Amino acid sequence: MTTEPLLEVRDLHVDIPLSHGRLHAVRGVSLSVGVAESVGLVGESGSGKSLTLRALLGLLPRPARIVSGTILIDGEDVTGLPAKRLHRRLTDTMSMVFQDSLTALNPVMRVGEQIAEAPLRRLGKSRGEARAIAIDLMNKVGIADPERRYELYPHELSGGMRQRICIAIALSTKPRLILADEPTTALDVTIQAQVLRVLRQLKQEEHVSLLLVSHDLAVVSQTCSRLYVMYAGKVVESGALLDLIAEPRHPYTFSLLRSVPDPDHRVDRLLTIPGQPPDLSQAISGCSFAPRCPFAVDACHHQEPALEPAGAAGVERRSACLRVDTAERWSEMVAEEAVSKQ
Repeated sequence: MTTEPLLEVRDLHVDIPLSHGRLHAVRGVSLSVGVAESVGLVGESGSGKSLTLRALLGLLPRPARIVSGTILIDGEDVTGLPAKRLHRRLTDTMSMVFQDSLTALNPVMRVGEQIAEAPLRRLGKSRGEARAIAIDLMNKVGIADPERRYELYPHELSGGMRQRICIAIALSTKPRLILADEPTTALDVTIQAQVLRVLRQLKQEEHVSLLLVSHDLAVVSQTCSRLYVMYAGKVVESGALLDLIAEPRHPYTFSLLRSVPDPDHRVDRLLTIPGQPPDLSQAISGCSFAPRCPFAVDACHHQEPALEPAGAAGVERRSACLRVDTAERWSEMVAEEAVSKQ
């Protein structure tokens, strides 16, 4: 069995030109997804998660552009390919499920025909074969009575049903990796759980890999085995999901976890992360999280930390924090500060 990741991204940079300069939206992101692996990419809105996904498929909104970076598929560097061949190589390997199903679907085209379009046009199937494939995919994503619903338009379906249609469309090209950009954001909790169940089943039954973008740690904890945490366009921590939840090694991850409500404990108010993310159109001195970090020292404001190993020997953990050696005491330090303020 090969140990090469299915997808590997190295030092990806994405800029957005502005009238007064440029915004460094994605700043040196590196990540990997293995065969039949589910990986999460989390962070606040504006951290660069969605742009990272769109960059991988050449779907960046204008005028955003990739400045530099390397994309490898099965260990092969594909970034040097001519534009058309590169696009074909990427779309043969990956497909995407977008955040807003209503805008992702064609409003004047029947949903079944939208699923059948790729088998018909890209896979060379006949109309009858493409229809049969679409109905089979609708079954796989849990759509009851697919023959009838094949004929419906997007506005005639619920939000959860539309999102299942989007997943079926993503599967219609027979991808090895699905990029899911906040696929449950607009859904209520019950429908979220159903959509996540569909994604988990596809991973198990179809051996499809998944790169899931979300700002919700609860969503990724139900689906992913490994996690990348992004802040201000950079990955600040990575590792096995359970390790990151149990022992975060970056203050931003620690703060995100503290912001998640605990259903077993009543609180008077929800904890939030004070301050605002930095302006990425301006130069950043030191650690980008330092102005909001409860553990920052003077060096944090002047020295930019590298993403380096931060776990026990043999454990794949990385953190971009100068104070990672104090991580085991962070909860205790926060508690001590709270007592001192009383």
